[in-house]
Amino acid sequence: MAKKTTRVRSVRDQPVSAAFLVGPDFDPAGVDPAATPVGPSSKAEAAEDLVGVGERLDALQEAFYAEGLGGGRRSVLLVLQGLDTSGKGGTIRHVAGLVNPQGLRIASFKKPTPAERRHHFLWRIHKQLPEPGYIGVFDRSHYEDVLVPKVDGLVPAAQLRTRYREINEFERELADGGTKIVKCFLHISPERQKERLVARLENPVKRWKYDPGDLAVRAKFSRYQQAYREALTRCSTSTAPWYAIPSDRKWYRNWAVARLLLEALGDLGPEYPEPSYDPEVELARLREDDPLR
Repeated sequence: MAKKTTRVRSVRDQPVSAAFLVGPDFDPAGVDPAATPVGPSSKAEAAEDLVGVGERLDALQEAFYAEGLGGGRRSVLLVLQGLDTSGKGGTIRHVAGLVNPQGLRIASFKKPTPAERRHHFLWRIHKQLPEPGYIGVFDRSHYEDVLVPKVDGLVPAAQLRTRYREINEFERELADGGTKIVKCFLHISPERQKERLVARLENPVKRWKYDPGDLAVRAKFSRYQQAYREALTRCSTSTAPWYAIPSDRKWYRNWAVARLLLEALGDLGPEYPEPSYDPEVELARLREDDPLR
């Protein structure tokens, strides 16, 4: 009798949520932004896999949207954070583009306006939260109000600690209310950031993306890495974990975030609502009483 063998699970087979989960010892300096630890190891493999991912995402999102229309209370919030050129916009285009835009709510958070600064820092976030049945996508988020102040020394350390606590409480309330939160840190290297900034300047159709102020922010690269380390480790919780996505390779970044979103929707297991009418009765009415016959 042939000896029975047990297949050893490869690291490439583990869920992306496990591979990229931010733990208490997370440090961006110790994570390779060009790594491909799970899933495809080439652009071609990623493109092939994304075909199936897109089909499953589309089917799940349709059921999720219908669930919301039928009285469901659940929603999904995808948070994208990262330094300039990390690919927040590209991720939205390639990942959110896999589902029906009718069920999407996309919000971009730039520097707070004078009116927004007169309110609590979470005020403008509340206004953009996804409704039941929707997938909300944040291009930057409430984390701007701990990252920038940390790097530029705009608020005391005690106030920052208060904000971390308020963020955790806010996200816990969202989760308790039915919002599945998926937070992605798009992690790039300073070398790849420079390449992408140069590419913007060299290509006339991409120059609109460039801002001379980007260089001032780039000069604080290491300080931002430390700010991300503190924000992510303090605010990666069981109800709203952070995932650090290697983003030097655009194709891998897009694949990883799409897979995370697929896992999130799959875990929710959305179901189409039962109709409030009898389908057989309605079919009979159409067949027998159709005024257009």
